[in-house]
Amino acid sequence: MNDKLIVSHSPHTAGNESISRIMLDVIIALVPALIAGCIIFGMRALIVTLTCVLSCTISEYIWCRLLKKPNSTHDLSAVVTGMLLAFNVPASLPLWMAVIGSVFAIIVVKQFFGGIGHNFANPALAARAFLLASWALAMTTWYTPGTLLPLFGSPDAVSSATPLAAYASGNTNYSYLTLFLGNHGGCIGETSSLALLIGGAYLLIRKVIRLRVPLIYIATVALGTWMFAGHNGFGSGDWLYQILSGGLMLGAIFMATDYTTTPTTPNGQIVFALGCGIITVLIRVWGGYPEGVSYSILLMNIATPLIEKLTAPKRFGYVKPKKEASAQ
Repeated sequence: MNDKLIVSHSPHTAGNESISRIMLDVIIALVPALIAGCIIFGMRALIVTLTCVLSCTISEYIWCRLLKKPNSTHDLSAVVTGMLLAFNVPASLPLWMAVIGSVFAIIVVKQFFGGIGHNFANPALAARAFLLASWALAMTTWYTPGTLLPLFGSPDAVSSATPLAAYASGNTNYSYLTLFLGNHGGCIGETSSLALLIGGAYLLIRKVIRLRVPLIYIATVALGTWMFAGHNGFGSGDWLYQILSGGLMLGAIFMATDYTTTPTTPNGQIVFALGCGIITVLIRVWGGYPEGVSYSILLMNIATPLIEKLTAPKRFGYVKPKKEASAQ
């Protein structure tokens, strides 16, 4: 017999959602942040985003062809990776660096471990960390909104500090409205909290993500920075300034909720979100780098298998061993 009857464990259910449909929802949710990035930083933001998306998609296609695997570009996961990577770099990043980061995200972080569903870390964040370690100056050069950046050449202008860097030096001249709208220096997709919240609301309505992880993550950062990030002692930190600055909204909504690299159990998601928040606070308050979102999520990605093991619910019909039952 050539036909095989494959029997899997329960539950035997099927949903209407597919990988491509979920990824399309994420792309739609990222569009407001892309529009905001183009308004704030000009069309250079769009060029960097398109470069990352095309590089990620082409890298995945070439990999599949070389290894004679089915073409997986149609699931749109490479497009999402490209957009998220672009959102985590400055608009002034040289395009060749964007290409290298995209190839690293797809080939090294994703495909080396078996493709979608098998990568141990978020590809976009891992590529951002790789770029930051390789070209720190280019990754930490920020330009104020309104600076005319060349579409394809290297910009030649005076850079400015991000709100988090300004806060660390004791300067909190940015208003909450400015932070909320995103009219300040930073990465392409992280500055506008308004645009990111619109995208997050769409994902919640579409039931692509749950509120648990973003809410706990953001609340932990708010509480921790209120207690420890103040310039006038314990409990004097400007928590609202902190949650509206940096990549917290982008990370909490779009990357800490990644299906592959975060726990699936409710208790595991709580532990994961708390860990992300605590590490972010530690880096922001006591670290030498003003932002800690990327590294916090990457570190918790690595801890995800252990979290899953420790928070896994008891199997249905589980019978306690005699020693365990007698001990109770």
